[in-house]
Amino acid sequence: MSRRPRRNHSPAFKAKVALAAVKGEKTLAELAQLFDVHPNQITTWRSQLLDGAAGVFGAESAADSAEPAIDVKTLHAKIGELTLANDFLAGALGKAGLLPSAKR
Repeated sequence: MSRRPRRNHSPAFKAKVALAAVKGEKTLAELAQLFDVHPNQITTWRSQLLDGAAGVFGAESAADSAEPAIDVKTLHAKIGELTLANDFLAGALGKAGLLPSAKR
């Protein structure tokens, strides 16, 4: 008996199946047969849909979308550090004769 290759379902398909499960018009077994998906997978998608439903209306999205503040001083320090290392390496290559004459 050969195994079926792993399938990747699109988000639209998952939403369609999960919404059908939320409606409750058919049993999980009927939905599983209709969509050719295991009933446990339907239950998982249904709970993911219900858990994320509040985010659709903006209740959690405002709190989650707040990006962390960028520390400009740290970025400037890193740029200086990289510039120093670049200059050092360019000088070392120049002394070793490996740097083209146009770069000296």
